Amino acid sequence: QVQLVESAGGLVQAGGSLRLSCAASGSMFRINIMGWYRQAPEKQRELVASVTTLGITNYADSVKGRFTISRDSAKKTVTLQMNSLKPDDTAVYYCSADIQTSQTSPNFRFWGRGTQVTVSS
Repeated sequence: QVQLVESAGGLVQAGGSLRLSCAASGSMFRINIMGWYRQAPEKQRELVASVTTLGITNYADSVKGRFTISRDSAKKTVTLQMNSLKPDDTAVYYCSADIQTSQTSPNFRFWGRGTQVTVSS
């Protein structure tokens, strides 16, 4: 019913930039917080950045000053602009959105399938 679709990631050299986007579709009453997570090989999934409905952002310490998250609530999209990329940023990146599918439904976190970002040295 609800689906999150990420844009393709890619391969970029250290110091380069990449932009990820994610679009939510399907029947929903409200989208609350949206964000990006990532998972490197043999590591736990971690929060990269999030943004609330009021535009309040939160970033992992490792990406502060380099990444920027933004959202377009009307279009139901969230974007992650990644600059000054490092090899440690290599991971599968997942879009997330906390969504109520109806006014009486609980808030539920939906996930995209993930997209690979590889940063070479």
